[in-house]
Amino acid sequence: MLAGLLVAGLWLLHTAGAKTVHGSFDSALAWHGRGQHIFTFLFHGEQAVLRVRISNVAAAVGKDAALYLYQDEEWVRMHGSMEEYSCPERLALAQVTIPLNQTEYNYTLPQIISPVAWYAIYVDKYTCLMSYEDPTSDEITFQVTLLNPDAAGNPFDHFGADESGLHEFFFLLVLVYFVVACIYIQALWQTIKKGGPMHTVLKVLSNALVLQVISALANYLHFSWYAKDGKGAPFIGSVAELCDMASEVQMLYLLLSLCMGWTLSRMKKSQSRPLQWDSTPTSTGIAVVAVVVQVILLVWEQFQDTNHHSYHAHQSLAGLLLIAMKVCLAISLAFGLYHIITVERSTMKRQFYITFAKGCLLWFLCHPCFAAISYLFKEYQREKVITVGVILSQSLSMIILYRLFLSHSLYWEVSSLSSVTLPLTVSSGHKSRYYYP
Repeated sequence: MLAGLLVAGLWLLHTAGAKTVHGSFDSALAWHGRGQHIFTFLFHGEQAVLRVRISNVAAAVGKDAALYLYQDEEWVRMHGSMEEYSCPERLALAQVTIPLNQTEYNYTLPQIISPVAWYAIYVDKYTCLMSYEDPTSDEITFQVTLLNPDAAGNPFDHFGADESGLHEFFFLLVLVYFVVACIYIQALWQTIKKGGPMHTVLKVLSNALVLQVISALANYLHFSWYAKDGKGAPFIGSVAELCDMASEVQMLYLLLSLCMGWTLSRMKKSQSRPLQWDSTPTSTGIAVVAVVVQVILLVWEQFQDTNHHSYHAHQSLAGLLLIAMKVCLAISLAFGLYHIITVERSTMKRQFYITFAKGCLLWFLCHPCFAAISYLFKEYQREKVITVGVILSQSLSMIILYRLFLSHSLYWEVSSLSSVTLPLTVSSGHKSRYYYP
């Protein structure tokens, strides 16, 4: 699992993108692809600006170099039927042409009422030739800065319409995590040190939560730097994605092995035992297989979708398989928990299992549900809907599970943890008869 996550991390570092784009124009690449793709960006507002800086202006002028800009509709139509258009016809479809005949060029796009994706390609006089022949090999390096209007209408915002608002969201998320940690971390640590039947559960759950906190902090730092220079910190952004992946893997192993352990224990008629992590070779094996499959799909998805974001829109095959896997896991766990609940005689234990099922299903189904709900929104809003929805839902799922494993009224009544004092409690009203002030 660790090796797979490291491979994904190296790939993320290699492919991390930015909205201040550096590189060099390649005539050979432009000829092979009928244009060298430079960037894709969602502009909006009245003062969106494209700033281009190049070196070796003389070589660019000699090659008749230019940038061709296409709006999303024309770009999709052109690539949907490439064989129907000749190279000059494809270039004629461009909405904007920027000749590269000076060191720096600032272009203000026409007013954009609704956010729309713009695609830019590099083209020179060799691009549409039947056979490639470039007698000169002078390198032309470039820097393209893409800016949207900020709240005051000035073109200083590096975020595309698909990313706007995420910086503020992660700031608020980190702030909430910090406040909650200040209130509960000492009591939670004392609880974990006391041990008990669910000691391992609380440790794994806390590890997954720590990974989510690190991911949120890393995303905030990445977006903070990104807001200043349009580049961000690709390494920090990759750390955020790796932490999200590791958290997903830990929670999958925890929830699946817990549910399977309880199910197998009931099949062996061991109802008299207190609730605990009933790990068996069978339940552990099933959980390990599921974890390995998920890691493979997560790594595969990173290779298919190279943009930096923790929660993908799942338009790739690997993403769709991940969604299907989570739905199947939710159905199988729901079936197992339903069987446990229907045969359980104790009302208190039955309530424990019902609450656990809510937290478990919320964790697995939030991603598929928000991926489906996102299609009710415009394309540029979908990843924001998925990201915000999944993070909040998974946080709520963890709250449900923490309340379940630490509450007086439920957990103390059904497990042998009732013999020790839990300093962190979320129950209210009357004191449990097992509570020792």
